[in-house]
Amino acid sequence: MIDEFAKDNLHGRLRRDRKALLWKLDGLSEYDARRPLTATGTNLLGLVKHVATVEARYFGEVFDRPSPEPLCRWQDSDGSDQWATEDETREQIIEFYRRTWEHSDATINELSLDAPGHVPWWSEPSPNTNLFAVMVHVLSESVRHAGHADILREGLDGRTGLRAEHETRIDEEARAAHCARIEQAATAAATSAAPIKAQDC
Repeated sequence: MIDEFAKDNLHGRLRRDRKALLWKLDGLSEYDARRPLTATGTNLLGLVKHVATVEARYFGEVFDRPSPEPLCRWQDSDGSDQWATEDETREQIIEFYRRTWEHSDATINELSLDAPGHVPWWSEPSPNTNLFAVMVHVLSESVRHAGHADILREGLDGRTGLRAEHETRIDEEARAAHCARIEQAATAAATSAAPIKAQDC
C-alpha cells in the first residue's frame, strides 16, 4: 500500500513539473525561447530538451527499456542536449519531450518501486539502483530545471507561477515596492555588519 502511494505521489509531481516547464515557453518568440540567458548559456528551450533527454535515459536504458527516441551513447554526450540548433524546431523538441513522457510513464506504470536498474554513468559503488531511486532522481532534476526556467522567464518578461490558471496580473508598482523593501533591508544589514576577519591558517 505504501509503495503505491509513494509511486503515485512521485509520479504526480513529475507530471506537474513537466507541464510547468513547458508552460515557461508559452508566448515567447523563437529568439527568446532559445537565446542564452546566463553566462553559461542556459536557455529555456534547451532546458526542455535536456530534461527530455534525462527522462529518456533514466526511464529507458537504466531499466533495459531503451527509448525509441534517437539518443547518442551516454559516453558521447557533449552538452548538445542543452540547446536547440537552428535546424530543430520548438515543436520538434516539445514533441520529443511529450513522447518521452509516454515511454517514461509506461516504465513507471509497469515496474514496481524495487525493480532493479543499472546506471552506467553513476560511479561505483552506486550504479545498481531501483525504480524508486530513479524516480526521486529524475523528479529532483525536473524540479531543479523548472526552477531555472522560472527565473529565466521572470527575467524575460516578468511572468511567474507554476500553472497558467494560477497566474495573476503583474502589478509593477507593488513589485517595485517589494523589491525596494528587500533592497533597504540588504543595505541596512550590510552597513551594520561587523567586518569579516581573515582566519588564521
